[in-house]
Amino acid sequence: MWSQKSNYKLKYGNVKTAYRGGAYDSKKEARKAMELDTLKKGKVIKDWQAHYKIEIRVNDRHICNMFPDFYVEWMNGDKELIEIKSPITCTPIWRLKRLLLEATFLLDHPEVKYTVEM
Repeated sequence: MWSQKSNYKLKYGNVKTAYRGGAYDSKKEARKAMELDTLKKGKVIKDWQAHYKIEIRVNDRHICNMFPDFYVEWMNGDKELIEIKSPITCTPIWRLKRLLLEATFLLDHPEVKYTVEM
């Protein structure tokens, strides 16, 4: 079901991993995708999407895009963005994008929970 491209080493030492036709930046991300599929089959979540694009805008000006690893819609109507991180991938640029996400998108969408899994 999933495979590793072990000859493709990324700058943080992670291994690109494929699962059900999707490409994930790490084995941990691919495992989370498998977990979400299991939750969907068990009717715990409605649906999920990988690499959900969020446009960060400040004063109607495009600043950057952020792609949280997963967007999940739970059966009870809750919505959640999930980031899969390791301490080495919590770079200053990611921290800045997280702050921008919290100050813009999450402020405008209080119904969306943001979770970082280490």
